[in-house]
Amino acid sequence: MGRFFLRRLGQAAVAIFGVTTLVFFIQRLTGDPTLLLVPETATKADIEAMRHTLGLDRPLLVQYVGFLWDMLRFDLGRSFIQNVSVATIIGARLPYTLALAAGALFVAFAIGVPVGVVLAIRRGKLSSGGLMGMVLAAQSMPTFWSGILLIMIFAVWLGWLPPSGPGGFGHLIMPSVALGLLSMATFARITRTSILDELSKDYVRSARARGVPTRRLVFRHLLRNASIPVVSIAAIEISHLLAGAVVVETVFAWPGLGLLTIQSIVSRDFLVVQAIVLLGAFVTIGLNFLADILYSIIDPRIRLDGGPS
Repeated sequence: MGRFFLRRLGQAAVAIFGVTTLVFFIQRLTGDPTLLLVPETATKADIEAMRHTLGLDRPLLVQYVGFLWDMLRFDLGRSFIQNVSVATIIGARLPYTLALAAGALFVAFAIGVPVGVVLAIRRGKLSSGGLMGMVLAAQSMPTFWSGILLIMIFAVWLGWLPPSGPGGFGHLIMPSVALGLLSMATFARITRTSILDELSKDYVRSARARGVPTRRLVFRHLLRNASIPVVSIAAIEISHLLAGAVVVETVFAWPGLGLLTIQSIVSRDFLVVQAIVLLGAFVTIGLNFLADILYSIIDPRIRLDGGPS
């Protein structure tokens, strides 16, 4: 166990360093944010003074070393555009993204896993073919398009839900569904494949020969044994949900980190973009680490240190 933690911590440190380095240098290729902060009538001296104030007149390597030192001290700096602490900006937007991701994950899991079980148990039936068609349609539909369709149907035509913006529970429904549809299809396919693999094993044949009901067989044995691939894909899908939030939050004007990312990229607010990407890297690495821990809980035969069970 100790070797596993040390190995994963080392891998996490390398991954975060790589992400941080790439984001820092790629952001600098997008242009000089100083030109967006000074008035059109600003002189060259005014531009240079602003660049000096922001520390952008220093050599690029010096800026990079300073950025790494700030990261080690958990200092995210101040926004170039808003002149507010980056931590404060992210803290204000983060609850909206967390609520959206939680709603989307609930939609994906609550629909995808049962659909996957039905697809496996009723394989070859007409109803299974219809469900598979719906799953494929959900998987092939771009997130922005599903969001626009939901707005047209439930906000414009039926008037049941508010079209965009933050608010109560009703404002969260359509963004959660639009964001969760793609992951729902993934959960359904993975669950179907895992259940079908378990159905071909000897213990299932023995249980059926003893007359064990299908419902009991599914809930007592199949779901637990087939859950490892689902847990594995869940860690990846949560990361995808956070990435997909950029599109969904833009379509629904949802004031989370996704919309903040777009606004910060357009305005070249380097420090905000860097902080959001770094946060995403931490979340992705942490979720994969948690998935590894859950493997050993679900199936005690799996050893985290790679030794014999």
